[in-house]
Amino acid sequence: MTSAFALVRDGRRTLRQGPDALAHRQRERLASMVDFARANSPYYRELYRTLPERVEETALLPVTHKQDLMARFDDWVTDPEVTFDRLRAFVADRRRVGERFLGRYLVTTTSGTTGHRGLFLLDDHAAAVIRALSLRAARQSLTPSVTARLLARRMRSAHIVATSGHLAAYAVIARSRAAGRLSTRGSRVLSAHSPLPKLVDQLNRYRPVFLAGYATVIALLAGEQLAGRLCIAPAVVSLLAEGVSDRDHRRIRSAFGARLVNTYGCNESLALAYGCGFGWLHVHSDWLILEPVDSDLRPTPPGRESFTVLLTSLCRWAQPILRYDLGDSVLLRPDACPCGDPLPAIKVRGRAADLLSFPRRDGGSVRIVPMAFETLLESIPDIDLFQIVQTAPSCVRVRIRSAAGADRGRLWAAVRKEMIDLLSAHGAGQVNVERADEPPEQSPGGKYRVVIPWS
Repeated sequence: MTSAFALVRDGRRTLRQGPDALAHRQRERLASMVDFARANSPYYRELYRTLPERVEETALLPVTHKQDLMARFDDWVTDPEVTFDRLRAFVADRRRVGERFLGRYLVTTTSGTTGHRGLFLLDDHAAAVIRALSLRAARQSLTPSVTARLLARRMRSAHIVATSGHLAAYAVIARSRAAGRLSTRGSRVLSAHSPLPKLVDQLNRYRPVFLAGYATVIALLAGEQLAGRLCIAPAVVSLLAEGVSDRDHRRIRSAFGARLVNTYGCNESLALAYGCGFGWLHVHSDWLILEPVDSDLRPTPPGRESFTVLLTSLCRWAQPILRYDLGDSVLLRPDACPCGDPLPAIKVRGRAADLLSFPRRDGGSVRIVPMAFETLLESIPDIDLFQIVQTAPSCVRVRIRSAAGADRGRLWAAVRKEMIDLLSAHGAGQVNVERADEPPEQSPGGKYRVVIPWS
């Protein structure tokens, strides 16, 4: 197996050689992955039976979906010793988080917020690639002064993640500790489900120099830091997994004064992209392919928000992810990013599954993306966190966590007016906008969804 550091050097060399070398490397890896999947996965052998002998373009591949792959799990994986029943029994034991399944695979699960729970395997090669891509992301932020601060505090780190079971972030941390890549004495794992005051107290006591967590949770902690209840001085703040809004990015940077490492990933590909100083995420396109598409799965032009995005991983041999409907809406930058990074730049706009659909005034229905609500409500002062829950086709409840000292009556009046105006502007019929008594709620995976559609 190639080491992570060798993969880092190979990646640097490929990027220095320019876009033609990158495209060539991508085609070669895709052809190898398709060949391997067809030879070792009964599912893909059947799916690809009419394809050409050599495939170098993802457009030739049929689209795959999580629910279909999970339904054919034993045929999907390329290791005959791996079965759904054996893996399900393994993940049922929470004491085995971070342990290698069959002595050779890291196992992660999804929280099931989209309705389809997933079980995922990370083989040694894929794990080495993920470590290499994580090092690439870290290099963008680790200036000499930041590195000196980290070393002076012995990389004292706090990781705020969901700790219930084999969810990806927790499983990766547990595996890193077991393998000696993360010091047990020099790191703390805090539950993202802990009450906010408890998290604040734990962080104030521990005083990490490296703080990592889901973007929505870190944004809440930024509010506590600005209010003076949280008093820490991390050198680096790492935002995990989720896309982060421009408003939250500014808020976090202002609160902590730290270097931000913004990463975008998922169970299917733990390292998809990393952030730059201009607010874009750069895709690791030497090891994966992202295709923004519309609702009919046709390519979405750069500069336009996609309905979903198709993911092809070029490093997952045990469980091939090929032209997989990821469900995220993204916007691909149409020109070169001013940061100078040659890798493609995207912004994540939300999940296709989170589109809200309302009856139109003139019949039919209108669908509104989460970003429309996010942009609208972020413009209203004194909102720390919000969540829109559709309880019926023509009814939504708005959950709000307001800033300390905010006039909640005036705040709600502004929210309701802006919501009604937005719905009207999109042609929706009469929609009842209700004020929720309960605060925004976390998913089982520890994240806060901006919108929760009616189902």
